Amino acid sequence: MDVSQYLEIFIDESAEHLQTLSDCIMTLENEPDNKDTINEVFRAAHSLKGMAGTMGFKRMQHLTHDMENVFQEVRSDKIKVDSSMIDLLFECLDAIEGYLDNIKATSDEGTEDNEIIIKSLNDFIAKANGQAVSEAPKTQEEEKAAAPESKSGGESENYSDIELTDSEQKAIAEAKTAGNKVYGLTVFIQKECLLKAARAFLVFRAVEEFGQILVYRPSSQDIEDERFDLDFSIYISSAESLDKIIAAAKNVSEIENVVGGEIQTVQAPVEEKAVEEKQEVAAKTETAPAQTAAATGKAPAAKKAPAGKPATNRTVRVDIEKLDALMNQVSELIIAKNSLVSISSSEGGSFASQSFHDQIEYLERITTNLHESVMKVRMVPIESVVNKFPRMIRDLSRTLNKKMELVMTGEDTELDRTVVDQIGDPLQHLLRNSADHGLEDAALRAERGKPETGTITLNAYQEGNNVIIQVGDDGNGIDTEAVKSKAIERGIVTAEQADAMSQKEIVNLLFLPSFSMAKKITDISGRGVGLDVVKSNIEQLGGDVEVTTKMGVGSLFTVRLPLTLAIIQALMVEIRDEKYAIALGSIETIEDVPISDIKYVQANEVINLRGKVIPLIRLDRILDIEPMEQEPENLIVVIVKRGDNFAGLVVDNLMGQQEIVIKSLGKYINGNKLISGATILGDGEVALILDVNTLM
Repeated sequence: MDVSQYLEIFIDESAEHLQTLSDCIMTLENEPDNKDTINEVFRAAHSLKGMAGTMGFKRMQHLTHDMENVFQEVRSDKIKVDSSMIDLLFECLDAIEGYLDNIKATSDEGTEDNEIIIKSLNDFIAKANGQAVSEAPKTQEEEKAAAPESKSGGESENYSDIELTDSEQKAIAEAKTAGNKVYGLTVFIQKECLLKAARAFLVFRAVEEFGQILVYRPSSQDIEDERFDLDFSIYISSAESLDKIIAAAKNVSEIENVVGGEIQTVQAPVEEKAVEEKQEVAAKTETAPAQTAAATGKAPAAKKAPAGKPATNRTVRVDIEKLDALMNQVSELIIAKNSLVSISSSEGGSFASQSFHDQIEYLERITTNLHESVMKVRMVPIESVVNKFPRMIRDLSRTLNKKMELVMTGEDTELDRTVVDQIGDPLQHLLRNSADHGLEDAALRAERGKPETGTITLNAYQEGNNVIIQVGDDGNGIDTEAVKSKAIERGIVTAEQADAMSQKEIVNLLFLPSFSMAKKITDISGRGVGLDVVKSNIEQLGGDVEVTTKMGVGSLFTVRLPLTLAIIQALMVEIRDEKYAIALGSIETIEDVPISDIKYVQANEVINLRGKVIPLIRLDRILDIEPMEQEPENLIVVIVKRGDNFAGLVVDNLMGQQEIVIKSLGKYINGNKLISGATILGDGEVALILDVNTLM
């Protein structure tokens, strides 16, 4: 049976369980006796095991099964959580993440068995039970060869020994009266099967192709909850032969054997209550209810999707209230459309009436609201990106032998899904940068009177149509004199130019390609190594990054991102007969500037606007448009900003503000960074969107 349709859900839910495990294990490091957290880890591991088993990912299933076993011992107070266990559990998470990465890329978990990790997990259990530690882990084949023949566990009955209730006997009699045969089957599951309920469910699915199941032993609910040993029995009413039904049941993976026969006579009925009591006695300890459909076995068995087909990040979980709002807007849109149809038909196609214009305005209002609703549906909290960082900082603390903590705020700040997917790597690099080169070693911190534990902060908040994410540390700060010397040494600036540069301009040199301040290259980060990549990645998202720093006090990187990449408010402008769009979020003011007010600084045009010297950018020259025969006396200048910097874009004409849908230009003009996309105007004409960051 094909489970490729469930692959995306499996990937999303596995990632959630992995994050839950990571958060809980971080908590356990500080609170090793926290029972709620221990139970949460057990539940998440149990769910992961179930999901992996149902999808047929055996290696992932075995690893999570052994994790679950360890936490069963922790829950029973046989094992205490200590630092060595925490380290091992994080190794497990890394291994599971490796399986998940393979599944995303190829729809297959790969061939890594992680035997060393599994052996370490089993050693914990062996120590807890006072057993000798195993020498080497057994392979699945060795375990299977050593396993005794599967037999009935004694908890469920063979089909020939089932005591029937009154209602069950009645159902069998009705089936026989209808001309069907009634067969009894006992199904034996392989000993190493880790998800009995899923296998049982698949057997039910397979035999129900041939008829109706009339009797379950144990009950169907007990089987679903895995309250049975390695066998269960059923009665099925069918017009097909017994051989076909047994073959279908045996065809399910991890089924050891199926025995069966036709039921000719039935025993005298017994009281319903007596059967329930018998089943209750037979039921063993109840397993924790799984949290997903896959974990309870309510999904088909695994058949791998075609290799090479990536399946990642294609689903978004949406709050039901957002969907309700979206549905309401669509309903209103349909009403508006119907009104327009009605008016056009009743008035003989005349479009000049007042009522028609009213409906057009109404339609415009609804479509605007619909746009907003759709955008809200696309918005997700940045929590999905930043919640992996505390674990990363913990690992860095050990690797670098520095005490540090990460303080995060504003994780619930929302961004467009496309932005969230791409912002993870730049933020990760900035955090690594702070840990490696921002924070000082313990001796220098003590000398400066700072706390022994360094603090790295990650703060996110919304500001207008932008989201601001700040990454800071209370470390060394950036040595601007050292940066200046390195820039002169590399020939990037002359000594005279360097002397004239402000501190901010010197710090910005760090964002130049391959400009490094690291005395030795590390695989963690380097102040400047990769900062050019951080900058370009953020600018591709329509954002920018700035740094403020103070020597000996710390540094703060401020990343500014647009809320969305799909629909924006823009100012439409004309340059000669060409139309362009400029994102409204980048615009500070629009000025009417007399030609006489233009001054020159180092042969570049500038204007002095309320005490600020602002460079002019002649868009016609940049965009290679024919110059005007005669320049007007006054210029229309759109003042744009990027962080604390300003520039004036010279345009011919303002067309007004408009909500535009951004369309990608793909690879056609990939080399031209001035253009960030295009939009289609109301009359069908295409207008290009200018990238203010690149212009500046």
